[in-house]
Amino acid sequence: MAFQPSDPKAVLVSMEDAAHLLSTFSRHGFRLDGAEWPSVAHYVEGMKFEEGELRERVRAADHPKTAQRLARRHRRRTRRDWGDVREVYMTRGVYTKCRAHPEVAAALLDTSDRKIIETSQYDYYWGCGRDTRGLNTYGKVLMNIRARLLEEASASGE
Repeated sequence: MAFQPSDPKAVLVSMEDAAHLLSTFSRHGFRLDGAEWPSVAHYVEGMKFEEGELRERVRAADHPKTAQRLARRHRRRTRRDWGDVREVYMTRGVYTKCRAHPEVAAALLDTSDRKIIETSQYDYYWGCGRDTRGLNTYGKVLMNIRARLLEEASASGE
C-alpha cells in the first residue's frame, strides 16, 4: 500500500533522502559541540555517545547510513538519557544546518504553513509509521524550526 498523507497539502520529507535539503542525510555540514559534522544524521547519531573514540568514529563515517549502522551496533553504549534529549539534539542539528546554509533555511521557509510529514514507514517516533499514526517528531522539529526562523526574520525586519 502506498503512503497516503492525511493532509493532501502536506510536505513529505524522508530523513534518509540525501538529495532533499531538509533530510538529515543531506551533505550540509556544520560546526557544533566542538566538531565539524558532515550531516545532521552524523551529529544526532554521534551525540548518542559520550565524547570519545566512538563518537569520533560516528562523526568520521563516510556516509550518514554508515554512521547510523555504527551507532546501532553500539546501542548498549548509548547514553542513558538519550530518550529524553534526542529531540533537543535533532533540533540543534537541524537549526544549525539552516543557519549555516541559507538555501536549507529557504527550503524550509518555502514550505510556508503546511504540515511537514516524515514519511518513514518503519519509524514511529521520528516518522509517521506505516499506518500514519506515528509521532512524526522530525516533521514537528522542522515546523518548530520554521516558526523560529520566521520569528527571527520578523524581529530583524526582513
